[in-house]
Amino acid sequence: SAPSHRSTFPWRFKVFTGKSRKDLASYLGEDYKSQNTGSAFSDFKYQKILKKPIQSGAVIAICMKRDAEERIPEWEEIAAVSMAVQNMWIACCELGIGAYWSSPSSMTKRANSFLNLDHSERCLGLFYMGYTDQPFTKDEGRAWKDKVVWM
Repeated sequence: SAPSHRSTFPWRFKVFTGKSRKDLASYLGEDYKSQNTGSAFSDFKYQKILKKPIQSGAVIAICMKRDAEERIPEWEEIAAVSMAVQNMWIACCELGIGAYWSSPSSMTKRANSFLNLDHSERCLGLFYMGYTDQPFTKDEGRAWKDKVVWM
């Protein structure tokens, strides 16, 4: 769980595993093709887009459902979803699972039909997860002291 003002619990997740990762890859690839014609199209990028969901153990569409009465600002609900995703990321790190949040416009602007979202929902991105050979690194060089001002 995560903090949620007025207990709206706006996070919604659509999990792609197994064959559904191929469906996601096809959607992402076709969307890329439709948005990038002629010289804007890169076969290298297209192949990379098709490969990412398949390489992942799971991909989660990060979605948000607005409070029906819109009692709180949208940014607070986005923040609540973000905190829920942070909790997933922390759990992944603890389990040795690599993960990252990606926000392709194919998902954040055009995926409502693909994800079967209603008018009160929106996609905020994709959370790619999987085991990795790369070691986890500390957040070196970005000390909290550089970001906090005591008043």
